[in-house]
Amino acid sequence: MAKQENGENETSGLQNEGQVAQESSASQPLSKVTAGLYIVATPIGNAQDITLRALTLLKSADTILCEDTRVTGKLLMIHGISRKKTIAYHEHNADRMRPKVLEKLRDGEIVVLVSDAGTPLINDPGYKLVRDCAEQGLPYTSAPGASSVISAMVLSGLPSDRFFYLGFLPNKTVARKKILEEVKSVQATLITLESPRRVAACLQDMAEVLGNREAAVTREITKKFEEVRRATLPDLAEMYAQEEVRGEVVLVIGPPDDSQVETSEEDLDELLKNALARLSVRDAVAEVVSATGLKKRTVYNRALELTV
Repeated sequence: MAKQENGENETSGLQNEGQVAQESSASQPLSKVTAGLYIVATPIGNAQDITLRALTLLKSADTILCEDTRVTGKLLMIHGISRKKTIAYHEHNADRMRPKVLEKLRDGEIVVLVSDAGTPLINDPGYKLVRDCAEQGLPYTSAPGASSVISAMVLSGLPSDRFFYLGFLPNKTVARKKILEEVKSVQATLITLESPRRVAACLQDMAEVLGNREAAVTREITKKFEEVRRATLPDLAEMYAQEEVRGEVVLVIGPPDDSQVETSEEDLDELLKNALARLSVRDAVAEVVSATGLKKRTVYNRALELTV
């Protein structure tokens, strides 16, 4: 459990040209797996967090695409699955490997795509493979499961009705602050992955740009030393400046309150002009209200003035 400081049988259901097969568990037993690409989530720390469906797919696969065959090999060994069918598929070889994978799918193979931990395509190169499958009418689907992003959101105790995922922020302070300035007015909880070596610097930049927001540092989720620390960004920045951080880290930052959102008349006009160039007045106003938190009447009146 977090240290706080402060089954369906269906194994097919593949998408083919945008259609999802609706086969019930009664008509398709657990052992039946049809050809296609399966995007399979794997545990983010605790090996028991694998799903029954994921195990069936891994056992049935002709080929298992993985970021690191050694990492996936350990998971397969735990569950008694052969490691001989693993093939490396990562950002450095994806362009070269993708045509070969598509050929396997055309030949009727069962291909499973996994990442080292969690749900594939979240900060992974697999989206191009999915895109090509969709464009070529090849069957594909996902087998949902563990995700550090969702788990961190759940553990943070921060508003979860709307959240914005930033992936990894830039390593350097100037570039990192630039991104933070861009999302400063977003009316949503922010989630970002971070290296333990940069947690202190990142929190300091966040405190300077985003202000006195509530936030949570989640670390080693689902592992033995899982930890969640909740405080304001300035307090967390001070806390982590004094200690070494280890393990996998996900930062969750609460949304701005009304006093933190400052939108100048010039900024409002720019946002509205951009939105009105693409949308109706009604939809443009809704988009700008969502982005700024300004009152709808204020934005609507200004939109009418700009369209006269």
